[in-house]
Amino acid sequence: MLNFTVGPVMSDDEVLSIGGEQVPYFRTQEFSDIMLENESIMKEFVNAPDASKVVFITGSGTASMEAVVMNVFSPKDKLLVVDGGSFGHRFTEICDIHHIPYTAITPKRGHTVTPEMLQQYESKGYTGLLVNIHETSTGVLYDAKLLGEFCQRNNMVYVIDAISSFLADHLDMTEVGADVIITGSQKVLACAPGISIIVLSERALKRVWNNETKTMYLDLKSALKNAERGQTPFTPAVGILRQINARLRRIKKNGGASTEISKIKLQAEDFRKKIIGLPFEIVSESMSNALTPLHPTTASAHEIFLKLKDNYGIWICPNGGDMKDTIFRVGHFGALTTDDNDTLIAAFKDLQLKGDI
Repeated sequence: MLNFTVGPVMSDDEVLSIGGEQVPYFRTQEFSDIMLENESIMKEFVNAPDASKVVFITGSGTASMEAVVMNVFSPKDKLLVVDGGSFGHRFTEICDIHHIPYTAITPKRGHTVTPEMLQQYESKGYTGLLVNIHETSTGVLYDAKLLGEFCQRNNMVYVIDAISSFLADHLDMTEVGADVIITGSQKVLACAPGISIIVLSERALKRVWNNETKTMYLDLKSALKNAERGQTPFTPAVGILRQINARLRRIKKNGGASTEISKIKLQAEDFRKKIIGLPFEIVSESMSNALTPLHPTTASAHEIFLKLKDNYGIWICPNGGDMKDTIFRVGHFGALTTDDNDTLIAAFKDLQLKGDI
């Protein structure tokens, strides 16, 4: 299998080896040391302020999205949510469930948020902004600094879901003024799915401690208390946390966040050069290095996904809903090389010769 999806992705041999080991008992100093190191490197990679804390949730990215909404905000808040695709829309669904008032900003599909779009919300009493900074369904990368400056002017808590853009694109928590950053194990970290990660600024932490939440498993107060000693309230996905530790250490040893971002950028640029001449159109005006969103002009996007999977052993990322037949996505992170790009391009060209695209 050759996997160009955007999670789970191809893992390297070290991560795969850890996944094949017996899972050790975790209420030990050895595991606490791993968790404390994971927190330290995560803070370094997003340039989090010193007083920030990191929580590791055993659950998908959506678990951490919901945990943030539940623990940082309340029905007394008034939020803005960037709803530019299926993942941004998820924040609105979570707000609805927890009865937190919000207004949705809905940019046109494939387009980013502009200063003009934000203008109408200036000085209107909003207390927070939620954004999936890389709307993975369409490939749009929003301007984190633009949104951060808007939040700073309006004294708003700034939450960035960076699940698919962490370590694929430059994101400096201090530079953009973010209060929360969310990511996950199965994207650029290229580990098994099952862990999501929340980085909380001092302002977000104060909100967590002062907020009353009706939950046990997603109670960030409990998670933060346990994290002080490098532990979690409940049994975590121990094996995945060990994989994350190996990946974070390897990335740091190889030059850190900037080196990893440059590597993924080169992989993306190589692919985008090689698709020139194929019957595909890029659908986003502002792209992440993480993936390339493509609209096939002569065939169904879902049919292309199926043919590659069934006939070539290659996985690209399909879409659902009204984008099922119009947009597929090709990911650029994980254990992939430019030679793998060549293999995918060759498969596309073979399908073209057969009249399938």
